[in-house]
Amino acid sequence: MNNINFAGFYRGALRMKLYPESAAVQLEFNKIKELLVAHCQSHYAQEKAKELRIHTHKKFVDTDLRQSHEFKQLLLNSIYFPNDHVLNLAKELKLLSIDGAVLQGEDLVQIRRLAESIEKIFRWFNEERKVAYPGLLEIIQHTYYEKAIKALIDEIVDELGAVKDSASEELKEIRLGLYRKRTELRRIFDRIISKLNKQGYLAEIEESFMNGRRVVAVFAEHKRAVKGVLHGESDSRKTTFIEPEETMHLNNEISDLENQERKEVYRILRLLTSRLSQHAALLNIYHAVVGEYDFARAKAKFAIDINGEYPVVHDKAFVHLVNAYHPLLYLYNKNTDKQTIPVSISLDDSRRILVISGPNAGGKTVTMKTIGLLQMMLQSGLLVPVHPSSEFGIFKQLMIHIGDTQSLEFELSTYSSHLIHMKHFMENANGKTLFFIDELGSGSDPNLGGAFAEVILLELLRKHSYGVVTTHYLNLKVMAGKTAGIINGAMAFDEKRLQPQYQLIVGKPGSSYTFSIAERIGLDKRLIEKARSLVEEDQYRLDKLLNRTEQDLRDIAKKDKELQHLIKENERLQKEMNQVMDRERHKQQVAVLKEQNRISEQRIAYLKDMERKLKQITIEWKKEDDKPKLIRQITALLFNQGETKKASKMQKKIENKYSEVGGEIKVGDKVKMKRNHQVGEVLEIKSKRAVVKIGLLPMQVELNDLVVVKENTTV
Repeated sequence: MNNINFAGFYRGALRMKLYPESAAVQLEFNKIKELLVAHCQSHYAQEKAKELRIHTHKKFVDTDLRQSHEFKQLLLNSIYFPNDHVLNLAKELKLLSIDGAVLQGEDLVQIRRLAESIEKIFRWFNEERKVAYPGLLEIIQHTYYEKAIKALIDEIVDELGAVKDSASEELKEIRLGLYRKRTELRRIFDRIISKLNKQGYLAEIEESFMNGRRVVAVFAEHKRAVKGVLHGESDSRKTTFIEPEETMHLNNEISDLENQERKEVYRILRLLTSRLSQHAALLNIYHAVVGEYDFARAKAKFAIDINGEYPVVHDKAFVHLVNAYHPLLYLYNKNTDKQTIPVSISLDDSRRILVISGPNAGGKTVTMKTIGLLQMMLQSGLLVPVHPSSEFGIFKQLMIHIGDTQSLEFELSTYSSHLIHMKHFMENANGKTLFFIDELGSGSDPNLGGAFAEVILLELLRKHSYGVVTTHYLNLKVMAGKTAGIINGAMAFDEKRLQPQYQLIVGKPGSSYTFSIAERIGLDKRLIEKARSLVEEDQYRLDKLLNRTEQDLRDIAKKDKELQHLIKENERLQKEMNQVMDRERHKQQVAVLKEQNRISEQRIAYLKDMERKLKQITIEWKKEDDKPKLIRQITALLFNQGETKKASKMQKKIENKYSEVGGEIKVGDKVKMKRNHQVGEVLEIKSKRAVVKIGLLPMQVELNDLVVVKENTTV
């Protein structure tokens, strides 16, 4: 793999220190890399995945995570990104740095495609995408597109890699000569074949080639009848291949021209390779660029497989996991339609070390591996299967001790090997260390092993390191409960069904359920009681207490879950009731508003009618000589509002007396006003208005406010 020393690719020399060397294998980080490699299309990306670097610098972690996240969004939203070039051109690009080297036409086509891919990538990043995908933009941020590379290649070779006739004047003349000679040779050959075919000498009527020269296929018995050079015969010896004498000089001339063509093509390709060598460094960067984008795509595809998310990253050592999954277990369960139980845990200044206890096969080791594996993945720039609210710190070293692997080299016992590992832990741990110890103190006398386990934990705590240990020792559970910085955790277990729940409960120790399991599986009670008698009374009582406490806590958790369900159901019903009440109040409000609008409309109509009448009175005041009579009419109009009911009755009488006829309004027609139902006679029509006499008062009314009526006849 080429090491490109520019922003976006250079990752520095700082890597997470792992202890022991097999730590990555123990945490199954190697399997993660294998799955990632499977998603890589280019050789560059595959090699990078195999050598996946675990960063200790937050800047590099953020960059890789952001690129993975942005490409994941592209894939989820089906947005095309032009990173289709995945060929390995390391060999071809290396030739560019060798003086006198010559690239073939096919190689040049691939280099052109590489340059074309870079061109498409630069064009893809418009102003909007530069803002939306800053992580992916960073990969090309400090390079540029050189159009001269494509131009140099396009001038010399075509899309298939053949050197163009126009590559040089010499080549053009040579190929023109070849065309003419080959045309002449074809004409002569056609004549010879026609002649020999008529004579019945030919085994095949098609011309053939042997040793780069044109020959005819002649029956062996007629070979002496054809003058020329014998070039060979068929396996059956029934057919001979002869170069006719008439074509020998043309074949010689063509062969000479072909040699000239090869020499000229070689010269042209060598010159082109020399010119391209000026861009060798840039082309190597291009090769790395398309590889980086392929790697980002591979990480994004893997993230989709494991439901990986982009959590918050801090430049300090701590762990805050919310609904975290072991990625390999998640994939396995997903393929087998099984549920995966997530783990949530926090390790910080006040809770540096978690002591997990509980029965065997309850998930203690898996929980521990989940935390360690996700930390390695995150610092490698991989999205991890956690809730997005999770937060990760940066650790500079990771230590792990799992199992009871003996050291055959030094002929050490299990416990001796265990202590050697613990010695390394205590001597090298610091505030940037994340450690994992499975079955701390195992392999020795319980009392002595438990004592040393306490000492080890206290020393690791003194070194300000962070970690997770699993144990069955009661003294460690007690110690964790009373020592600041160390907390208990238990794996949930269903005693009734004798089934592990694979769920971590932080804040309390767990029971090993030794006697409960023995009772449930039907072990002889006599033997169980004998075993109990051999156990110290205090120890037995403590384990029994832990057992009962765990069951009580699980019952409380169940009841709490039921209570939360009832609370949510009550909230839902309350919300529905409020919605119903809101709808009823809304209906009432709408009804009130409608009534108010109706009254307002009537009032407006009344006021407009009054305005019209007052204007007419003003006009009549000037004309009418009988002023007292007019004053009485005005008084009746303005002040007899108390007679509304009487007027209403009169209106009904009018409606009963007159029927609407409709049609065109003419002078002399009886008309009714639509607004107040008053009836009068049309005196005059002026454009869109009519002068209507109602009682003694003539007034102007809009024609569209009138309807023709006729008086009903009574029988």
